[in-house]
This record gives sequence, structure tokens and C-alpha cells, in this order.
Amino acid sequence: MTTIQSFVITFLEISVLVLAFLLGIGIITLVWMYIVDITQKEQTIRRNYPIIGRFRYFFEHLGEFFRQYFFALDREELPFNRAQRSWVYRAAKNIDSTVAFGSTNPLNVPGDYIFLNGLFPPLEEEVEEPAAITYGEGFARQPYTTKAFLNISAMSFGALSAPAISALSKGASDAGIWLNTGEGGIAPYHYEGGCDLIFQIGTAKYGVRDETGKLSDEKLRELAGQTQVRMFEIKLSQGAKPGKGGILPGAKVTDVIASTRGIPPGEDSISPNRHPEVDSIDDLLELVHRVREVTGKPTGFKCVIGQSAWLDELCRTIHERGLDYAPDFMTIDSADGGTGAAPQSLIDYMGLPIKRSLPLVVDKLVEYGLKQRIRVICSGKLINPSGVAAALCMGADSVNSARGFMFALGCIQALQCNKNTCPTGITTHDKDLQQGLHPADKAFRVAKYAINLKHEVEIIAHSCGVTEPRQLRRHHAQMINEMGLPEDMADVFPEKQTLPQYVTHD
Repeated sequence: MTTIQSFVITFLEISVLVLAFLLGIGIITLVWMYIVDITQKEQTIRRNYPIIGRFRYFFEHLGEFFRQYFFALDREELPFNRAQRSWVYRAAKNIDSTVAFGSTNPLNVPGDYIFLNGLFPPLEEEVEEPAAITYGEGFARQPYTTKAFLNISAMSFGALSAPAISALSKGASDAGIWLNTGEGGIAPYHYEGGCDLIFQIGTAKYGVRDETGKLSDEKLRELAGQTQVRMFEIKLSQGAKPGKGGILPGAKVTDVIASTRGIPPGEDSISPNRHPEVDSIDDLLELVHRVREVTGKPTGFKCVIGQSAWLDELCRTIHERGLDYAPDFMTIDSADGGTGAAPQSLIDYMGLPIKRSLPLVVDKLVEYGLKQRIRVICSGKLINPSGVAAALCMGADSVNSARGFMFALGCIQALQCNKNTCPTGITTHDKDLQQGLHPADKAFRVAKYAINLKHEVEIIAHSCGVTEPRQLRRHHAQMINEMGLPEDMADVFPEKQTLPQYVTHD
């Protein structure tokens, strides 16, 4: 017998032994699983169908990842369908976003928008750059002027990973837009790109709290000294969970996040459901005035609209106390907004969607002659050109997007944001998962998404016959009603006139 033959025989013998060992381990494992399944009392399927019943839970888990690719049609999935996501992916990669052979978008879905093209659209040489608007003009010592009508909405460091924040910062700088920090404070990653920052003050005052958890004027002044911090936003509520504070699971509270927020590492970070010192309109205006006076920079607040009678009280109180107590902007978040962890009862049923709340707020400000004093920003599921253009038609001065930029970062809608297991490294602090997110590459995509979305909104505006997007008005669009028929947006939401006693303030 040759050496080679001996080697082959020995190899085969060892292979048989290994296979026998593995088979034995497999049988033992199956027996163990069988015993566990028939003796446990928590899951009926496993008890009645031991071993086989486990596949039900396995396939249910896999369904989160695969249904969007194999089973869902282009325009049927929630929260974002394939057509919406695909447009963002193409825009972010700066590849051709045109389609052929007609639209797959049905024209009879209630609530959808149709834009009305003009007979004589402006020629290329007649179009204009978006008009610049100024926040806090005449009231803040350092007002903020920008041409951007699309910006990055509030997403905290903690909810998002360090590489994701770095990519957003660089991409925002390249696109000439701002980045809202979210309520988690400012981390070094926010500064990396050199973009304009909007600092959000949450109910827990992360980043600007003193030792007792109260708002610190000293830390406000310190932040205001950073040239990248251009405005301050007081968060009252957010789309994912109106009436409840922010939720950051303890698994995500790393040492860096803990030091940024001023909280213990490894523990759940749950913000109060409102600012403890604010329980009236007067208190709210006092807080806005205080932050603006301390920082010298434009200050506003963010909220979800639900009960709306307070809007009249807000406007009347502003006139009673003086325009220097008015917020420089209001950010209106939609009930279908939100990127992170939230109770399903709130994320599904609480608050008004932006299609109703935005025109409501704009009309109130017009009635009280405050529309020029208070800028209106809106956010909530606005990731495609049609949504942004429609918001401008309804009276928004600017639009914020969070999930659109998450898709630009590479989000696949795996619905793992609240579990620290995000497969794309965006909403996880698992270093292994973060390795797949290369900040320089994703910054390019963030910038291109913003630039291409802006360009297509401009295309819509020009087709409507105006020279730039901020000239869009309600008569430029229609909305599909409950019968599936288009109805003028101006009829659905009639534009208000300023009440006579407030005309001088318009």
C-alpha cells in the first residue's frame, strides 16, 4: 500500500469519525430541543409541534428582512414602500432616477398630491436660486440666513452611531444644509464635517444641563460660542411618541454617549415627557426668550400638533407680551414621523399627520399676522420630491427629513432601530456592525441625496410655472379626496386672511 493510499484511508476514517460525532451531537441537540419544547409552557406552537414549531419564529424574524424584496409590491409596503426607497437610493448614489413606460403610482389614493403644471413654464435662463430666508432677523443678536429648504432632521448621537453622525455632518456640509443634533447633545462627530448645526434642547436638557439636571446658562453660552451652532430648538414632542420623552435603551448608552449626555453608562436613558419648568404658554415663551437672550441666536420649538386650541392662545400671548417673546421658528413634526424606539400605541395613533397639522399652523400664524415673524419648518415622512414640494405649497419655509437621510446612509428598513442590531451600522453601537458603514462614502451619498432631491423639487416648481420652490402655493397642487378624485388644495385648506386687529404685524 502506497503512502498516498494510506493517507486517503486515514483521511476517510477520520472523516467518518467526525461525521459520526457531528451526527451524534445533532441527535443529542434535537432530543434536547424536543424535551425543552414539550415541557415549556410559554409558546403553544412549540409545545404542540416540538422542533418544527421553532421554524415559525425563525421565518417570522427573517420576514422582516426579505418581505420587502420578494413579496411586497412596489407601492404597498409600510412605513416606506419600495418605490420611495428606490428613488432615495438612486438619488444618493447619483445615478439615473428616470423611469420608463409610465408611472406605477396610482392616481386615486386619498391624500396623495398632484401638481398642476403651468402653460408657460420658465425657461432655463429664467429660473432662480431658492430665495434665502433669515431666522431671528431683528430679534436675535446673530440671526441665521440660509437658502436651504431641505435639511437633516433631529437624530441624536446614541440613537445613531458615531460613523453615521460623521457621515451626516460631512454630507450636510457638502450639500450646504444644516444638521439637527437631536436631543442627545453634541458629540465630536457632529463637528467633523464643518456643517451648520441646530442644537436641540430636549426635556432632559442633555448637553446643557447642570448637576441637578436643570438648564445651565453657562453651558448654553459655551455652545453658542461654537460658530457651527446656528440655532437652538426646544423639543416639546416628536412624531414617534407625542406626549412621551425620548427613549434610548441601556445597550446603546456607551461611555462616550453617557459623557455627552451627562448620564450613567449602560442604563436606559428616558427623558421626561415634558420640560418640568414649562406648564403654560407663558412658561414656554419665557424659555424661548431666555435661550435666545443667553445665546444670542435664533430659538424656536418643535412639537407634534394634537389638540390645537393652544395655538390661538400662543398667538394672542405673543401679541400681549411683544414680538421679542415669539419663537423665531416652529418645527411641526408629523404623527408618522420618528426613527427610533416608541410605544406602538403612540407611534400608530397619537397626533396629527403633517397633511393636516402643517396648514393648520400656517393658517393660524397668518390669521394673527405672525407668519413673517415665525418661520415654519416641518418634518415627518418627507423623503421624496413630491412630499417636500407639497409641504412648500402648504406654507412651510423649510422641510426636515430624518429617514430619507437614513436611507441615503444605507438603511434597508430592517426595523431593528430599537434593538442595537441594525445590520447597516446606522443605529447600532456594535463595533462589528459599524465597520460596514464607511463615513466618507456615505457622506457622498448624503450630499447627493440632498442635492438631487432639491433639484427635483425645483423641477416640480418650474413645471408649475414659478421660478423657484419657495414660490409654490396651494393653488399649484391638488389632493386626492376620499372618492379618489383630485380636489384643489386651496379648497381643501382655504388660505386665511389676517384678522383686522393684527394686520399691522403682517
